[in-house]
Amino acid sequence: MKPQPPSKYPTTPDGRYFVVRGQLWRCTNPHLSPRERELFTKQLMIARRDVKAAKQRKHPDAEHRAHRKVDQTKQALGERGEPWWTDGAPDYNRHKIENTPYAKWWDLRK
Repeated sequence: MKPQPPSKYPTTPDGRYFVVRGQLWRCTNPHLSPRERELFTKQLMIARRDVKAAKQRKHPDAEHRAHRKVDQTKQALGERGEPWWTDGAPDYNRHKIENTPYAKWWDLRK
């Protein structure tokens, strides 16, 4: 099963990343069940709203907790933390595509 990145962004041929403004972002783990993916996505949206609310209230402790929840949820989705693939390939999450093995593929797309 191939990951489901945001549809407007190109996905690397191996399905591990999508590209935004020349930067790689790890796709969600395709091995999650639809129910798990939905649950974690809802949790992520709640955590992001909590970050926004804490910033508006100027409450640094609440903001820190909310950021931590965002990170934990993104790890559960497979978008951060240990890579979800098992072939030992390195992780290029948040790297500029031009500095990765995907550079040639990206140049051929232009």
